[in-house]
Amino acid sequence: MEKTCIDALPLTMNSSEKQEIVCIFGTGDFGRSLGLKMLQCGYSIVFGSRNPQKNNLLPNGAEVLSYSEAAKKSDIIIIAIHREHYDFLTELTEVLNGKILVDISNNLKINQYPESNAEYLAQLVPGAHVVKAFNTISAWALQSGALDASRQVFVCGNDSKAKQRVMDIVRNLGLTPMDQGSLTAAKEIEKYPLQLFPMWRFPFYLSAVLCIFLFFYCVIRDVIYPYVYEKKDNTFRMAISIPNRVFPITALTLLALVYLPGVIAAILQLYRGTKYRRFPDWLDHWMLCRKQLGLLALGFAFLHVLYTLVIPIRYYVRWRSGNLTVTQAILKKENPFSTSSAWLSDSYVALGILGFFLFVLLGITSLPSVSNAVNWREFRFVQSKLGYLTLILCTAHTLVYGGKRFLSPSNLKWYLPAAYVLGLIIPCTVLVIKFVLIMPCVDNTLTRIRQGWERNSKH
Repeated sequence: MEKTCIDALPLTMNSSEKQEIVCIFGTGDFGRSLGLKMLQCGYSIVFGSRNPQKNNLLPNGAEVLSYSEAAKKSDIIIIAIHREHYDFLTELTEVLNGKILVDISNNLKINQYPESNAEYLAQLVPGAHVVKAFNTISAWALQSGALDASRQVFVCGNDSKAKQRVMDIVRNLGLTPMDQGSLTAAKEIEKYPLQLFPMWRFPFYLSAVLCIFLFFYCVIRDVIYPYVYEKKDNTFRMAISIPNRVFPITALTLLALVYLPGVIAAILQLYRGTKYRRFPDWLDHWMLCRKQLGLLALGFAFLHVLYTLVIPIRYYVRWRSGNLTVTQAILKKENPFSTSSAWLSDSYVALGILGFFLFVLLGITSLPSVSNAVNWREFRFVQSKLGYLTLILCTAHTLVYGGKRFLSPSNLKWYLPAAYVLGLIIPCTVLVIKFVLIMPCVDNTLTRIRQGWERNSKH
């Protein structure tokens, strides 16, 4: 059975030991869940309620009193009430003076109020020591014990002793307190539960724009062009054929964009001759989104694999194969075996398999549970060395797919090259620049700069 509290704290304390009393204002879902958790970890819980006689859902062993009576029982009071209902606390100012008030509330949207809820609480009860905590933990997680993904609790407050006592409670509940400093940090802490994938927005928008552009580009070449010049209806290609071109190109481009900011950063450091100047904001944000770009690239690569696996069962493929066989039988003609074509085909498939294998390996090592189990050198080896090897294999996979068609005028439609040619621009650019950067004459200088050497140093 999984333990929910620190091993050093028994669920039932000896009679000679005095249980620490904690007061909780509010009997909603979170207040009840937190109270039950604290009871299991050896605390004595007193709930403060506006209707003490109408609370039948509270955990056994907890005491329910009015707000003023409950506040007198403990010097630590957890305010499990929404900000809109804080006004009644002004009536308890004398009782709450010198108490530790733990604000756990969140708002409905970011920047809903000019100040944080914790700072507003401190203004209402100036004689109390307000600490912000527990607002990043859900009631469901407390009830189910599924705390692996949300074990960290951000804590901030102006009084160091009050903050330390709250952090001790957090530890005793089996959670990890993260000291965020003074109460001014509460505004940022209250934003965390309201953020919707902040680091995924740029990668998502970028991949969406890239997919839409490539899709319409392929539609122009493979659907509109044949209809205009040959009156051929190829609209069915928009279901499988065109997506199976868009997804791999998007995956390869996003993978290259994972390593492009590192290359740009190296060029900037070489140009400036120092590492002590900040990168531009756009580059800094780009570098912070590399993990998300890589995971999206892996997702598109996986879609490419799935779409490729269904090719043999497509009606169009079976019809074309059967029609070719019948035509050859009628004309008594056969296509001679081409060793070069066999080599290209097998090499294309082999490079794709190896590239996708390393792609998956990169995705696995980016998981927190895996990355935390390796040291920095091992992580850097996988994400950098194997990452560039993955980019090389996937780029080679696309180059072999193109074969001899790259420079063929017949492959141009309205002077537009095939879509895979566009997909090679960024990857090839990254690989060429990286090849230059790893040359000893360049790499040695870059290494010295990253170790603190400055070209124009005055020292």
